Amino acid sequence: MAERSGQVARIRLGGSNVIVHGQECTGGDRGRGWSWGPGCVTLARMDEPVAIRTTFAGRWGPVFIAATDRGVVAIEWLTTEEAFDAAVSRRLGGRVVPAGTVRSKGQRDKHLANGVKWVEAFLSGRPAKNSPPIDLADRPAWDRHVLEAVAAIPWGQTASYGQIACRIGSPRAARAVGGAIGRNPIMFLIPCHRVIASDGTLGGWGGGRWGAQTHRLRNKRDMLLREGVTVAPPAP
Repeated sequence: MAERSGQVARIRLGGSNVIVHGQECTGGDRGRGWSWGPGCVTLARMDEPVAIRTTFAGRWGPVFIAATDRGVVAIEWLTTEEAFDAAVSRRLGGRVVPAGTVRSKGQRDKHLANGVKWVEAFLSGRPAKNSPPIDLADRPAWDRHVLEAVAAIPWGQTASYGQIACRIGSPRAARAVGGAIGRNPIMFLIPCHRVIASDGTLGGWGGGRWGAQTHRLRNKRDMLLREGVTVAPPAP
């Protein structure tokens, strides 16, 4: 029996619940008959965590980061561990647990450790190298296209919403680009702070998250300044 919600299918087989992210997964589970073709993104038992999470001190407060076997799946700040875990759990359809509380499986511990190193370097004001893989498998196709283009903006450079729209082949979709950026689940690693307004001003940031707009834009300006980029605030 299967239940589908977006890109997540919950299937009950022989008394065991499994979660399938993506498409075209067939058979039992890994090692017991499951076919892991290119369309099959993730398979996990319901009682196994879908991601691990850690928290560390950042320049502007605690930073929360989670990883799956595919890569870093979420980075957030100005929230709580409970809220962060709940948000990632809703996205992936399973449990999120602190790193070190379950036996290591696959690559998630490696992705988490590399993600922490990358963010620590970034927050210290150094161009971070060797970016860990990111996991956007649960995101809609539009969001993935936009966020992958944003992830390609180099340190010390910016792009406008319209430029991102052009880069993904949708030159009239600047507003929709802004919506996808506002839903960015992997901040810092996907540097949405490098996307600015077409007039060269800061534009928006955070999609309504992280407190008041003035506070968010101040942080955005500070991040850009640490990369050597000066951007004017929005016109009053």
